[in-house]
Amino acid sequence: MRLLLLLLGAELVQRRWQVLLVVGALWAVTGVAIASDAIGGARIIRPHYYGHLLLLQGVITLIAGLLASQRRIQLLAKAMILLVPACVIVVLPRHSNMVIAMLIGGVMLLDGSVRILGAWVVRFVTWRMAIAAGAAEIILAVVTLEPWPTWYVGTIGFNVGALLVISGTSTILLANRLGKLPPGAPISVLIGDKSSTALWVPAKQDDAGHEDLIVHVWTPTATGGAGPRRPLIDRYVAAVDARGRVSTGHAALELAPDVYISHYPAVDVMQSLQEFGRALRADVENNVQGRFLPSYRQESEDWCEATEHVRFTRIDRVRVRHFWRVYRSDTAYNLTSRNCSTAVAHALDAALEGALGRANRPWLAVLGAVFTPELWAAGLLRRRAESMTWTPGLVLDYARLLHVVVEQSSVQGEARWWSRVRGLRSSGLAHAPD
Repeated sequence: MRLLLLLLGAELVQRRWQVLLVVGALWAVTGVAIASDAIGGARIIRPHYYGHLLLLQGVITLIAGLLASQRRIQLLAKAMILLVPACVIVVLPRHSNMVIAMLIGGVMLLDGSVRILGAWVVRFVTWRMAIAAGAAEIILAVVTLEPWPTWYVGTIGFNVGALLVISGTSTILLANRLGKLPPGAPISVLIGDKSSTALWVPAKQDDAGHEDLIVHVWTPTATGGAGPRRPLIDRYVAAVDARGRVSTGHAALELAPDVYISHYPAVDVMQSLQEFGRALRADVENNVQGRFLPSYRQESEDWCEATEHVRFTRIDRVRVRHFWRVYRSDTAYNLTSRNCSTAVAHALDAALEGALGRANRPWLAVLGAVFTPELWAAGLLRRRAESMTWTPGLVLDYARLLHVVVEQSSVQGEARWWSRVRGLRSSGLAHAPD
């Protein structure tokens, strides 16, 4: 929801904050009703509803994976994870209650544990709140896994109701904050880096420009040298070479001719795994002097070419330049809370705020985005990064997902998956044997 509001932009959303408030209230009341019904016998939401929903999502994910040019393996794996329990629920309805309970409870137990562990290790600003949220999720997981009092009959309804109550309450709070937001202030002030308040600075004549924005990412495996490989850790955290040196990779953002956001510590803050562990905490004591590199050309010549590049054209160049003016006034570097990746993620948020709202038919563009799986994946990834920290791997995935939503979206509101199906069909016809 927050990412969607960001892409709509403050100008469009602020005028309708009361509507968002009402929607949040209705959402929460509906959740209370569904949860109460589940405890009393689950008459509203039956387990097979969930099975068909999982089946539909699994099929859509499978199609997206078959048509995707990037992240194909991840999408196909996700499709299998969705399709297997969906088939069990639909084909074996007598056992579906318990299967669903084990599935949901297990996922929540794992997610809550990871949330607590990440908050304890990283100690970002809101780490205590994150630990409390993780503990609440574990409690809800235990309630889901044990059979009392509904013997799994009300598992789906109770969890759906609880989710609606939480999301509805969050929407109410967000709408209330939107109503109090000063005119012209960006939504990123509410959902991103507080330095976004710098975007209130009046624009200058030379702020517009016409150049594209490029996100450059050096992945840890490409910069860490040879060594034992751990795919997920190497991709999203850090890679260790044969000599035990740690490489976290790097991320930078370029908007020619005068913006290049590439934040480094003035002196390398870690060389070994022990130093890496100590530097992970987002305490002020771990802040060090930082430095900004002047250009991608110089950085690539002094080091190496970036592993990946993601280009954006539908951007707000004024906000990006405002963000950069204030961010570069403080050179402090923190491996967790103020690093190269956090700078790029926040700058990208500033660039893309209002991207859908600037379309010729904004609400149709939003409709197309809502039916795009990449939007929800980007929102989930964003929440996970904010609960721990941004890394080059997460920034790369986030930029790729938003590129699909913003750059490849149709102003007529056509769903992305349908465009891909048409493209695949046309390709198939073009290459069909005579």
